[in-house]
Amino acid sequence: MAKSFLTMLLFLSVGTFSHANSLKVGLVLDKGGKDDKSFNSAAYQGAKKAEQDLKIDLKYVEATDTNAIENLHRAFARKNFDLIIGVGFAQQEAVKKVAAQFPKIKFAVIDSDVKAPNVRSLLFEEHEGSFLVGALAAMASKSNSVGFVGGMDIPLIRRFSMGYVAGAKYVNPKINITENYVGVTGEAWNNPAKAKELALAQIAKGSDVIFVAAGASNTGVFDAAEEKKKFAIGVDSNQNWIKPGVILTSMMKAVDVAVYDTIKETQAGKFTAGEIRYGLKNQGVNYTLDKHNEKLITADMKKKVEEIKKKIIAGQIQVPDYYKKK
Repeated sequence: MAKSFLTMLLFLSVGTFSHANSLKVGLVLDKGGKDDKSFNSAAYQGAKKAEQDLKIDLKYVEATDTNAIENLHRAFARKNFDLIIGVGFAQQEAVKKVAAQFPKIKFAVIDSDVKAPNVRSLLFEEHEGSFLVGALAAMASKSNSVGFVGGMDIPLIRRFSMGYVAGAKYVNPKINITENYVGVTGEAWNNPAKAKELALAQIAKGSDVIFVAAGASNTGVFDAAEEKKKFAIGVDSNQNWIKPGVILTSMMKAVDVAVYDTIKETQAGKFTAGEIRYGLKNQGVNYTLDKHNEKLITADMKKKVEEIKKKIIAGQIQVPDYYKKK
């Protein structure tokens, strides 16, 4: 698709603004789209909440082609949006480049660190939350074997995996862990068939709990777990509701909160550039417990995982970080 046509589509989607003099926010979602029930959905929900609560003017686009991301950011900037938010690590270079070209416009990017005077980097301590769900996976496993299915094989997803493995081994040092990735390109985020194939293979080898961090591909793992009567663990958003009784818990990242707070602070004239980190200490990551999985996590499991959480926050447990590995 030509860049000019993409720009035209963006302008058509922008349309006219409904609130005179209100904050204009552009949201650039990645390939998974706003209905991925995961990372993009959380960002979209945070932005929609801001639209409702703060009366901002919100427009969003979905980057179906990674090569189009830069053009989408630039099109929002040329329309003089006040704040442009990029969702996902793949937007790092686009935000860096366009932010330099439009220094008066504010940008935010999720899961990437862009050092610029007009860019806020929203970063999460995924490894901490993954440690918790790894511990829960080991507690729930009856086969002494659990699995991990990642989306695109990149350092960010390796960070999830490393935390998960450490958490499982903290509870059961002898547990077996199988790890696979859907792919090495952006297509990995939206390939549930491949994710299901990997999950079924892990189950065939004995895994009875599988943590998946693969965007829209997650549903394939959920389907496999349901078919084989095993457990899956969701990610990014609270995905327990998707298959109650099948999803043991979800490793939730407060992407919606990060997006909402950034919009609110920008509107209030309190936007700051630089890193903002979300971890266990500020409830930026966590495991989820609700009506959909409360029967799956026993009182003893909850007590133990809460003790682990406190120890991580207190620094008594050092969670290994893929970004800092030697």
